Order: sequence, then C-alpha cells, then structure tokens
Amino acid sequence: MPKVFFKDLGKLDYQEAWDYQESLFSKSVNLKLESKKSGFSQSPDNYFLYVEHPHVYTLGKSGSLDNLLLDSQGLEDKEATFYKINRGGDITYHGPGQLVGYPILDLDQFKPDIHLYLRNIEEAVIRLCADYGIKGERFDKYTGVWIDPGTPQERKICAIGVKTSRWVSMHGFALNVNTNLEYFGNIVPCGIVDKDVTSIQKELGREINMEDVKSKLQGYFAEIFEMEFISF
Repeated sequence: MPKVFFKDLGKLDYQEAWDYQESLFSKSVNLKLESKKSGFSQSPDNYFLYVEHPHVYTLGKSGSLDNLLLDSQGLEDKEATFYKINRGGDITYHGPGQLVGYPILDLDQFKPDIHLYLRNIEEAVIRLCADYGIKGERFDKYTGVWIDPGTPQERKICAIGVKTSRWVSMHGFALNVNTNLEYFGNIVPCGIVDKDVTSIQKELGREINMEDVKSKLQGYFAEIFEMEFISF
C-alpha cells in the first residue's frame, strides 16, 4: 500500500501554496528522470495537501481570460487576486470556506491512468456528499461533482483541475463547503455558461464543520486509492 505524506496547510496565500506544491512536484519529477537515466529505479514520495485560500481566481492553461468578469480595480474591490496557472481547465474561484486538496502523487505507484485518477477523485467527493444526504453525481460532459446534472437545476459542488508530468500529479480539487458563492458571480466558472454552483452549506441550509469534512474525505481517499496517510 503506497504511503502518502499528508499536511493541512490551513489558510494560506495562493502563491505560497503554489510554490510549495511546485517544490514537491519538481522534486518527484526530477527523481523519476534521474532514476531513468541511471537505470536505478527509485519511486518518489507521495504528498497530499489540504488548504483554504484567501479570495483568488485562477485560470488554467486552456482557459479564456474573457471568463474573468472583473478588471484590476474590480479584483481590488473584492479583495481578490488572480493567477494564470499550469493546470488543465478554465477559470475557477478559491476562497474561505472552500476545501482545496492538492494530491501530489506518483501515479505509477497507483494506476497511470488520468481518466481513472479523475474519476477516483470524483468518487471520494461523491461518497463525502452522501454522508451529508447530498446526491453528488458525475456529469458526462464535464469533470467534477454535480447535483441534478442534466436538469434545469444542475449545479456544481466540486471543481477538479490537474496537471501531470512523468505520471506525477499536482493541483487537484476544490470542494465548496461553507463558501461565499457570490464570488462565483464574477467569473464564468470553468468556462461553462448557464451552470450554477452550490455548496454543502447551501444545500443543507446550515454551516458545516470543516474539520469533519476534512476527516471524512481523507478517509475516502485512503479507501479508494488504497493509500496510507502519514502526517508530516
């Protein structure tokens, strides 16, 4: 069973978290490259980070800047920042009350299949939602976890965007727990027009204990990926 070093970064600026992710990611990728050159097989460590960010909008490499509906003054007024980043997908929002997870995994130690990797992340969130009486589902057209997909009430509760190199992953998922959903009104979320967003809090009409969500979701990742978490 692969071991995964786990750390909850708490509330952290997006750039600081991104730099930290990049350092772990680069370390793993470089180790795999060096191992291949030397002919001596050595697997890199795996990591899994939790974090909450201050208000920030991030645009994936395949996204359109047109999907950000604020100019620089608008961002300042909303006390939000903006970054173009190297994950897949379009634009999304991160902020307080949202649980962001960054798995930095050597998928060769699991299964080197991006489609399966994304489906497994979705499955962990779907199981978590079920614990709160919410029916989270996949949407054939879109990555992420949705409620009532394919109906006029369809809404997204969890966004997913990843990057891989040499089968090492980075970036990850953003689950709306107690998120201020008004901030999504400043973008076209994930570049998808006429699709709503929601949160566990909105669905249940009450504030949710974030620590409970973190613990439950970590357990589902351990089950689905058959991994063992080690705090560091």
